[in-house]
Amino acid sequence: MSGTEWATMDSLDFSKLGGLVSVVVQDSETGEVLMLAFANREALERTLKEGLAYFYSRSRQRLWLKGETSGNYMRVVQVLVDCDGDAVIYRVIPAGPACHLGNRSCFSRVLAPPTG
Repeated sequence: MSGTEWATMDSLDFSKLGGLVSVVVQDSETGEVLMLAFANREALERTLKEGLAYFYSRSRQRLWLKGETSGNYMRVVQVLVDCDGDAVIYRVIPAGPACHLGNRSCFSRVLAPPTG
């Protein structure tokens, strides 16, 4: 396959996760995975329109803008859609740590192998 293949909002499958799609957030310069979150249609539409990372908080049951309280906004430079249409990647330029614990990435712990 050559060239860019475009997806539309209507090609996304929000049904598998009850109105949400998974969002992997990746640093656009380093390729590092920064976090995993979820988005509904409104979060994706606002992300595309405003160029900032919006998500849907399952615990708070509301839309949230990454950085709205911390100041660690994420400028979205590209949104990629997976082949099943139920997950996307936000390729971002982060303005600070992604993790609410202050780590650059939410993925900072290594799972230990089972003992015994």
